[in-house]
Amino acid sequence: MSLRDARERWVRTGGIELCVAELGDAARPTVVLVHGYPDSKEVWSEVAVRLADRFHVVLYDVRGHGRSSAPKPLRGGFTLEKLTDDFLAVADAVSPDRPVHLVGHDWGSVQSWEFVTVGRTKGRVASFTTISGPSLDHFGHWVKKRTARPTPRRVGQLIGQGVKSWYVLALQTPGLPELAWRGPLGSRWPGTLERLEGVPRGDYPTASLRRDATHGAWLYRDNVRSRLRRPRADAYAHAPVQLITPTGDVFLSERLYDELDRWAPGLIRRTVAAKHWVPRTRPDQISAWIGDFALAREEGGPAVASPAAVEPAARAGARSRSRSRYAERFGGRLVLVTGAAGGIGRATALAFAAAGARIVAVDRDADGAADTAEQCLRAGAPEARAETADVADAEAMEKLADRVASAHGVVDVLVNNAGIGMAGPFLETRPEDWKRVLDVNLWGVIHGCRLFGGQMAERGRGGHIVNVSSAAAYQPTRSLPAYSASKAAVLMLSACLRAELAGRGIGVTAICPGIITTNITATTRFVGVDAAEERRLRVKSTRLYQRRNYPPEKVAEAILRAVARNRAVVPVTPEARGSLFLSRFAPRVLRAVARVNPPM
Repeated sequence: MSLRDARERWVRTGGIELCVAELGDAARPTVVLVHGYPDSKEVWSEVAVRLADRFHVVLYDVRGHGRSSAPKPLRGGFTLEKLTDDFLAVADAVSPDRPVHLVGHDWGSVQSWEFVTVGRTKGRVASFTTISGPSLDHFGHWVKKRTARPTPRRVGQLIGQGVKSWYVLALQTPGLPELAWRGPLGSRWPGTLERLEGVPRGDYPTASLRRDATHGAWLYRDNVRSRLRRPRADAYAHAPVQLITPTGDVFLSERLYDELDRWAPGLIRRTVAAKHWVPRTRPDQISAWIGDFALAREEGGPAVASPAAVEPAARAGARSRSRSRYAERFGGRLVLVTGAAGGIGRATALAFAAAGARIVAVDRDADGAADTAEQCLRAGAPEARAETADVADAEAMEKLADRVASAHGVVDVLVNNAGIGMAGPFLETRPEDWKRVLDVNLWGVIHGCRLFGGQMAERGRGGHIVNVSSAAAYQPTRSLPAYSASKAAVLMLSACLRAELAGRGIGVTAICPGIITTNITATTRFVGVDAAEERRLRVKSTRLYQRRNYPPEKVAEAILRAVARNRAVVPVTPEARGSLFLSRFAPRVLRAVARVNPPM
C-alpha cells in the first residue's frame, strides 16, 4: 500500500477547497495527520501506510499547500481561527459521528494545539500527538516568564531558542521567503534535507514545494507576533496529549516543553534520537507511538498502558525508577542484547524492558535466553523474543541479523555483552586458548558491530552500540593477559567506531564494569593447571566476587544512562573509575601494581 492507493475527496470551507486523502477502513478509528512547513500531506506518506492496517487514516493539504486552494488575498487568510475552521470541516466530512485522533508535525502541530485547546473543538478530538511544534500561546507564556524574571539559566534558554528560531524572523521579512524559495533554495531543498536530516528522496518533497513554501510564510506572518504578544490564558488541552520530541531538532529546544504539564495534565512524553523531520526519517517509531496512544484511548483505558500493571510486585521498585527516568527515551525502541541468559546481559535486557523497549535476548543457552525474554515481558517490554546464537560464529550471527531484521526491523540499540573469562600466565596460555577468548570477546563484538551496526548505517536513522569491555582493558595484571588483551581491543575498537559512525548519528559506548557479581568466574578458564585446581580456583574467585557484592543491575543502569547521554567510555565500579584515572594520570602506579601476584 502507498499514498497512491488513497481515496481522495474535496472539502470546501470558507471559500477554500481542501484536498483530503484517506487510507484504511472508514469504520475504524480515524487518525488525522496535519503537515507542517514547507510541507504538503506527502510528508506523512510513510507514517500513513503503517497506520492504515489499524486505522482510518486521513491526510489533507493545509490551505495554500499541495493541491488545496489558497485564500485570496493571502494576508489574513492563514490565521489560527481559519485553520481551525478547516480542521472542523475535514473532521465532520471524514468522521461525522466520532472524535478523531489528531497528529501534527511542525506547523501542523502548532495549529493542532489551537484545535485541541479552543472550546468549539471540544468533543471532536479523542487524542493529540504533537511532534516538533509548540503552541504559540504556551510559547508566549514561556517567553514572558523568562523575560519577567530573568535568571542566568532562563536567559540562556531564551538565547538558545532565539538562535534556533532565526528563520521565524526571516519568514516575516517582506519578500524574502518568496525570493529565496523561487530561487536556489527551492531547487536545493530536497538535497539539503537528504544531506542534513537524512531524509530519503521519494514522493516527498512534491513539485508544489515552491508554492507551498511561499504561501506558508503567511502562517508565520498572520499568527506569530500577535500570539506571542497576547498569548491566551485558557489554552488548556481538552484531550489527552502525547509529546514526541526529537532530541536532535535544530529548530526547537527541548526546554520549550519543560512546563507543558501545566497545559496538558497527564501528558505522555516520548523522545526519539532523530532530527526535525521524523515523519520521514523515523516513520516506524512514530507510527507505533501514534497507534498505541490512539488505541489506548479507544479501549477506554489510560492514555498509555502502564507496564507496571503486569510487573511482579517484588521488582516494582527498581523497575519503576528505571521506567520513570528512561521510558520516554527507550519506549518502543528495539534493543538486542547478547549474553542475555544471565548476569549483566539479563540485567540490561530487563532494564530496557522496564523502560518500555522491545527486546531481543541472544545467548548460546537457549533456555536461559527464553527465560530472560519471559522476564522482560513481565517487566514491561511490549515485545520480547529469545534467539540462540554463538557470537563467535560469523555465519550464525549473519543468520541472526537477517532473522531480526525481517521479523522486527533494524535494531535501535545493540548491546554486545557476551564474553568469557580466562586467567593464567601468558607463557602457559596455548594458541587454542587465545583463539577461544578472542573469538568470543573480540570477534563476537566485531560480528555484532559489523552486522547490526551496518544495518543501522544503511537505514540512516541513527542508533547506538554498547560494547561491554572491562576495567582490565586499561588495568594491566600478570594474571589476565589474554582476557585483558581481548577487552583492550574492544575498548579501542569502540573508540574507532565512535569516530567513524558519529556522522551517521550512531553513538558507540564502551562499558568497563569492574568486579561484578556474575557467573563469569564459575566458567572462567584457568590455564596451566589441572582440572581439580581449576575447580578450586573457580570457587575461590567466585567467593571473592560475591564478597564484593556489586550487582549487575548497577551496570545495567549505567548502560541505559550512557546510551541516553551518548557517553564514550563508562567505568562502573569505584575501582574501575580509579583505575581509569590512574591509567591516564599515573600509569606507573598501575604498572607497579600489575607485578603483584594476586593470591589465589
